[in-house]
Amino acid sequence: MIWQRHTRHGKRDNSKRPWVPLVLLGLLSGCSSVRYYSQLAEGQLALLHAREPVEAVIADPSRPAALRQYLSQALLARRFASEQLHLPDNRSYRLYADIHRPFVVWNVFATDEFSLQPLTHCFPIAGCVAYQGFYAQGAARGAAALLRQQGKDVYVGGVETYSTLGWFNDPIISTMTGWGQERLDTLIFHELAHQRFYVKNDTQFNESFATFVEQEGTRQWRAWRKLPPADQGQQAQREQFVQLVLSARQKLDALYRQPLSSGAMREAKAAQFQRLRDDYQRLRDQQWHGDRRYDAWVYSPLNNAKLLPFGLYDQWVPAFAAVFIQQGKDWPRFYAEVERLGALPPAERAAALQALMPASEKTPGATP
Repeated sequence: MIWQRHTRHGKRDNSKRPWVPLVLLGLLSGCSSVRYYSQLAEGQLALLHAREPVEAVIADPSRPAALRQYLSQALLARRFASEQLHLPDNRSYRLYADIHRPFVVWNVFATDEFSLQPLTHCFPIAGCVAYQGFYAQGAARGAAALLRQQGKDVYVGGVETYSTLGWFNDPIISTMTGWGQERLDTLIFHELAHQRFYVKNDTQFNESFATFVEQEGTRQWRAWRKLPPADQGQQAQREQFVQLVLSARQKLDALYRQPLSSGAMREAKAAQFQRLRDDYQRLRDQQWHGDRRYDAWVYSPLNNAKLLPFGLYDQWVPAFAAVFIQQGKDWPRFYAEVERLGALPPAERAAALQALMPASEKTPGATP
């Protein structure tokens, strides 16, 4: 996840970065924007104040031994990220912050009832993104309720960490420590990728790029430690599930282009979501031997907005994998080509990425 635009050249004095301009920008846009920008400022400031050096936590015998060991391993992954993956070498993820809640922010995604286009939200630095972030779960739920009153499809998802894109030294947050050591390492790779390169107003490009760096970085991290490859069964399941959801997105997108009445469209939409559940159940029971890890997601309410993160985080991952291979699996060359693609006009960029996709995953009717 990203939060703010970064500048790739030079170092920043984060302690002197003013907050007043953020709030003033909100004042120019109305009272609701004042409240929204204020909670962003307050939430980020609280996170900054909670930071402490990872090395100090590791050296403190009063801290839990498991946490100290966890962070020791994370420092090795952080060093690997810069030395081997050529990701930014700064203080990010060399700091720790305990925030005493399960997620650092809650993202609110929304679409129209018969659309898969996200409602975007634009910021002075980051540009437009496909979600709004809130530091308090109650505030996210309140925003979601207002959108539902407007007839929107809405989904609220908790986020363990985010990148400020180099504007601040981002910490390892306590929310990142509950999924196991390797998951923490992969999150570090993902978020540092956002610092390495970011395209304004293109969430799908940014998240797919960071997801590829996360996946390939994790593969190399395991090889560097002489560990066997990750469980391919679980990875294959995840990829199958993602493709199932993306296929449902394509079918819904085709449906919403048809000239149907609202009532007929609503019925067809419900039928498509039921088909997604049916397809998932067959996959789970026939190929996964009844593994129910995705049941909670599938069998809770489904709508357009709930499908958005899949397209945002995964759509162009195969294209970036193709770029990596084309560039001889050389990270600096890969990043240079990613920057070239990112500099293209949006339509040309999408066409170039589409041309890089495997034939089985090309979007029907897309320009090659």
